[in-house]
Amino acid sequence: MNTRTRGDSATSAERQELLLAAYESLKSASGRMLASAEAGDWEALVEQESDYLVRVERIKRMDAQQPLDDDAAARKAALLEQILAQDMAIRRRLVERRDELGRLIGSSRRQQALSRAYGPQQGAMTIDAAHRFGSPEP
Repeated sequence: MNTRTRGDSATSAERQELLLAAYESLKSASGRMLASAEAGDWEALVEQESDYLVRVERIKRMDAQQPLDDDAAARKAALLEQILAQDMAIRRRLVERRDELGRLIGSSRRQQALSRAYGPQQGAMTIDAAHRFGSPEP
């Protein structure tokens, strides 16, 4: 019975290490997403996000099944703080990009409105007056 208790304890410690390794892996994935956001590589960020969400779901299931001792809980809390800080930085970059795209769309709409208002008019005729005024002096 003593051997079994040690075996159960080791198994529990191994499961805790697996859970913490999963959090470490999530932090690394979050770091890659942040690097993509900072580089403006939006396609890579979108691709990485689906992998990230799969990892989060896996960790949720593992976390529900494995209680942590105090040391492991402290490590988990530190990892979560780092992950959340990276997530906030990603979100800030996404908001900046959204605002940038909004400005571009607004500018494009203004250009279209100006083009419609002042663009080529039906029946308008362009007059070449260069022959009337002579060539410009250098």
